[in-house]
Parts: sequence; structure tokens; C-alpha cells
Amino acid sequence: MSDFHDVYPDYERMAHHDEATGKKVRRKLWNVFWLLLGVTIFEVIVGLYAADWGLSKTILKVTFISLTIVKAAYIVMVFMHLKDESKWTKWVILAPYTFFIIYLFLMMTMGEGNYARKHRLNGPGDAAPTEQTHSAEGHH
Repeated sequence: MSDFHDVYPDYERMAHHDEATGKKVRRKLWNVFWLLLGVTIFEVIVGLYAADWGLSKTILKVTFISLTIVKAAYIVMVFMHLKDESKWTKWVILAPYTFFIIYLFLMMTMGEGNYARKHRLNGPGDAAPTEQTHSAEGHH
């Protein structure tokens, strides 16, 4: 008898494996759930108490981005069965994403972030500085 009580009570037969294998699969799913729930609760606690602990925004960003990447990688490894693939297949799939994430992180910290700080307007009524404004001020 299955642990679930719904209109499809014979999951094991439908998936072509026995009850013992079905229990292992369900146990694996619950382990993934509890692990991801634990990491998410940790993230929420860190987010709530970061100011009290005196953590800088940079440390928080790195922590949250790292934990998100770890959770995503774990989900990919478990549910997409990537852990069962060869080493090179894993790298062919994960390397582009890894480089893209590093690129985005560098753009946030060095590229676009610094540009926005230099060109930020002081208030909603301020006009963006243009070449004509600067050249017109020089002629007065």
C-alpha cells in the first residue's frame, strides 16, 4: 500500500518498480525538501538579524548569492540526474552558467554599480547632465 491516498494509489506499479524502491524515492524527495527548507530558513534568519549582527551589505550579497547557487546546483544534481553523468558532461552543462553568474556578479560590483553611482541624479526634478548643458554653461 502506498503512503499516499489519492486517485493513483499504485505509483510503484506505474513507475515499474516495487514498493521498497518507491519508499527510497520518496525518502530521497523528503530529504531534498528538508535540506532546502533548512537552507531557506537559515537565509531568512540571516536576513532578519543581519543588521543586529553588524553584517555588511557585501557580505550579505555574497552569502545570499552563494546559498542560492548551492540550492540551484543541488536541485539540478538531484532532479535532473546530473550527478549520475560523467565529469565532462557536468562541466559542459554547468560551466556556461557558472561563467554567466560570475559575469553578473562582477557587473553588479564593478561595472554597472559604479556607473550608477557616478551618474545618479540628486532628486526627481533634476535633469540628467548632457553635453549641451555642460557646453552652454561654459559659454556664459
